[in-house]
Amino acid sequence: MNWNQLQSNDLLDKIKEESKSQPVLIFKHSTRCSISSMALNRLERSWDESEMEGLKPYYLDLISYRNISDQIASDFGVEHASPQVIVIKDGAAVYDNSHMGISYEELQEFAKN
Repeated sequence: MNWNQLQSNDLLDKIKEESKSQPVLIFKHSTRCSISSMALNRLERSWDESEMEGLKPYYLDLISYRNISDQIASDFGVEHASPQVIVIKDGAAVYDNSHMGISYEELQEFAKN
């Protein structure tokens, strides 16, 4: 899986723009949490580039960049959770889920559009 690293607040503006041409996935990961590690591993094992080429993935390390997570909550109106996936389309959050609710099959639907 080819993650794009989300390491600055400036990238959130880029993500909003990118989401106008294709949906964008943000995966918020706590490197200190075993549940977060399990959810990340499940997603990475399932990820098929050919199926998911329509969904651009970004990875956020919450421990190192908590301020970006706070900005995501503010910009997109999505309550913080970890682990968490958020799909951005046309500059707005259109889907989010966390913990064991993170579903590859549900994310596939956004890659098709």
